[in-house]
Amino acid sequence: MSGNNLEDLRASANKHLIPHFTKSKDWDAKNWPMIVEGEGCYVVDDRGRRRLDGLSGLFCVNLGYGREDLVGAAARQMKKLSFAPNWNEAHPSAIEASEMLASVAPADLNRTFFVNSGSEAVEAAIKFARQFFYATGQPWRRRIVTRHLAYHGTTMGALSATALPKIKRPFEPLLDGFSHISNSRAVSGIEDPRLIEEHLKLLEEEIIVLDPNSIALLIAEPIQNSGGAIAPPAGYWSGLRRICDKYGILLLADEVITGFGRLGSFFSVEDMGAVPDMITFAKGATSGYVPLGGLIVRDSLASQLYAAAPSFAHGSTFGAHPVATTVLAANVTAMAEEEILSSVKHLQSIFEKELARLQKAHRCVADLRGGGFLWALELARDADAGLELSPPQIEDIFGKVLPEALEETGLIVRPDDRGGAMIVIAPPLVADEEILGQLCDRLDTVLARVDHYCESLS
Repeated sequence: MSGNNLEDLRASANKHLIPHFTKSKDWDAKNWPMIVEGEGCYVVDDRGRRRLDGLSGLFCVNLGYGREDLVGAAARQMKKLSFAPNWNEAHPSAIEASEMLASVAPADLNRTFFVNSGSEAVEAAIKFARQFFYATGQPWRRRIVTRHLAYHGTTMGALSATALPKIKRPFEPLLDGFSHISNSRAVSGIEDPRLIEEHLKLLEEEIIVLDPNSIALLIAEPIQNSGGAIAPPAGYWSGLRRICDKYGILLLADEVITGFGRLGSFFSVEDMGAVPDMITFAKGATSGYVPLGGLIVRDSLASQLYAAAPSFAHGSTFGAHPVATTVLAANVTAMAEEEILSSVKHLQSIFEKELARLQKAHRCVADLRGGGFLWALELARDADAGLELSPPQIEDIFGKVLPEALEETGLIVRPDDRGGAMIVIAPPLVADEEILGQLCDRLDTVLARVDHYCESLS
């Protein structure tokens, strides 16, 4: 495409396209980048700049860009059967995809309800939990509990479950029956079992205050993205399971970000010592090639619901779309053939070591959290001196310093100010040691710019 054509496209976008979560002043500036191509771990913008995608699109493109196997699977399915609903009938690709998920999900999580996004998956989980208790004789169990700083989506139910006031405020009043308890940030990185048990006791006390007999569902992410890749300590998830079992509460692992290999397992909650009642997924399920999400439910729960009610009273036109479920199957097959999970587990320690080196080298980095191919660097004014960034300083860094440094280095990561000042890193799972090294080298330059800004404040 010529420069004139691209400028015409940009002008047209300003007139006709409504962007997602984009500040109007940035959109109206008319100089925002346009991504036009992708290959492997890189994308190319409209200026011909090859940029290293250290965020996998948005935690989606696990197998990288330009995959002929995924594209070919989609094309063949489009030619064979482009669409069929999942109402009162089924089609082979949805059945095969659900069987494949049952083979990789933990324990007896064998039933999948397909939707089109992570938000819809959480929405389905909320509706399933409420209908389950309504149908099985406990209609008073309607409360949904999530954790502080949690992000679970943008539909009204998922947004009600989200615990980020800033993005909820324009849509209030939201749905009733949603409450928030403490997250695992206070014990992230803690190894003392006594302190972990004290934290779990606090969570239980918070649940008791809410009245556990009113609670249908507790939702938690294995690693909480908002707040900067908050990783729980050993014993945390088994503690959540114990509390939910004690009070008859269903437990949902929201694996929209962490599922499909992001932490080195198909579903990471199993590695954390717990089997949830439900799992939500999306993003990496198709490596972002087509929209798909879903809710996986334990056999016993699905059987009880169907024994007590004529149906799960939920659905959508495009749920279990034949093309999307075909791409999921091709994605899972490629992950197995290319040994993606073992590669992530192998490279995790190398990646963490390089990120820890950056933390040590830059006074602006106060903390490093995460696992697998999902990490966050928490920023400070001077970590050595214990000086935090003020809100105006965070605004400067996120509004100018980081965008300019990322543009200069050709690196894509996520500056995130939800719960602090973070840089979130989540490269495609096909990244090898060389690409991770390039990512860290570019990030080194970016952090040097932040250091320079912080030093100028003295």
